[in-house]
Amino acid sequence: MDPILTAKLIFFVSVGAVLYVYAGYPVLVMLIARFAASKVARSEIEPNVSLIITAFNEEKDIRAKLENTLQLDYPKQKLEVIVASDCSDDGTDDIVREFAGRGVRLVRAERRGGKTSAQNLAVEAANGEVLVFSDATSIYEAGAVRELVANFADPTVGCVAGRLSYVDPDDSTVGSGARSYWSYETLLKKAESSACSLIGVSGCIYAVRRSAYRPMYPEACSDFLIATEVFRQGMRTVYEPAAVCTEETNRRSQKEMKMRIRVIAQTIADLWRNRDMLNPFKSGFFAVQLISHKVLRYSVPVFLVIAFAASAFLASTSTAFLVVVSAQAAFAAAATFGWVLEQIGLKPGPFGIPLYFVLANLASIAGFFQFVRGERYAAWDPIRDAGPAS
Repeated sequence: MDPILTAKLIFFVSVGAVLYVYAGYPVLVMLIARFAASKVARSEIEPNVSLIITAFNEEKDIRAKLENTLQLDYPKQKLEVIVASDCSDDGTDDIVREFAGRGVRLVRAERRGGKTSAQNLAVEAANGEVLVFSDATSIYEAGAVRELVANFADPTVGCVAGRLSYVDPDDSTVGSGARSYWSYETLLKKAESSACSLIGVSGCIYAVRRSAYRPMYPEACSDFLIATEVFRQGMRTVYEPAAVCTEETNRRSQKEMKMRIRVIAQTIADLWRNRDMLNPFKSGFFAVQLISHKVLRYSVPVFLVIAFAASAFLASTSTAFLVVVSAQAAFAAAATFGWVLEQIGLKPGPFGIPLYFVLANLASIAGFFQFVRGERYAAWDPIRDAGPAS
């Protein structure tokens, strides 16, 4: 076969794959959501709820979180608050014990097992018909729990995801990138929820039927895997935008990168362990969602490298491809310059957009190699910014 034609084919297939991931797939699920939406029969119900806050060394934030939780608009006699401490060795557990008189329970692991293991332990001790999972840094709006549980009036619903709203007091470049990325993800979540089911939730605000919860292996990314576990039982995970919580973003690229690598490595491992769900003949459109939103999304850096190599090969034969490869090189240079500016304490400004895009795709590569090397995460150290970004 003609090498020029082969290179062009490789280039256009690679670019087409990237365009499908970021534009084609969203359009597909939005069309399904528009013309064949799966409705949710919501109703004002008040089941007994166990709100589980997973914590490791959260003495800085746990008091504010508990005060926020105890002020939620939900009947106090029907709201059980549990803090699952993964062997915290700071003042977290002592602060939680101060709230015992106000109905807060401390469930402390005997040894560090990680976030998912701590959640499993708390679920064993929980009494609620609905389990709500939260992080110590997540601040809920007053009606968040009520909005979540209203969806369980529909028997086809096994899990409900709330809406995470990121805030960044310092208006950092990484924080801005995270908020833009999350806005895109939020639109996608709305469409996926209506088209079929969510394939993952925000770990800081989601609810599960107690009868549908299955203990997960310690290294699982629980907020991703829970949707698959629920779907296996013939139920779906839906999105509830009226259930809102806020969290501060990471403000430094190193911390954002570290967090992304951990989540991606865990998610890839979960996909591998549940690869039977990637079969459309078994799980229908849910498989298409997993492949498009996760497998192909994490493959984007591979497609980008292949497209660059093909266009570089073709640059000597075509002015158009010379322009294309030059544009790709300029984008990479802009991202590098943005990173340098951040390292010396300056805001990257417009260079922040290519910086965040490259950061996200480098995290996919690093996460994949951690999975291949057999690195698994169980015990976790929450990634927090200690103060304003420099």
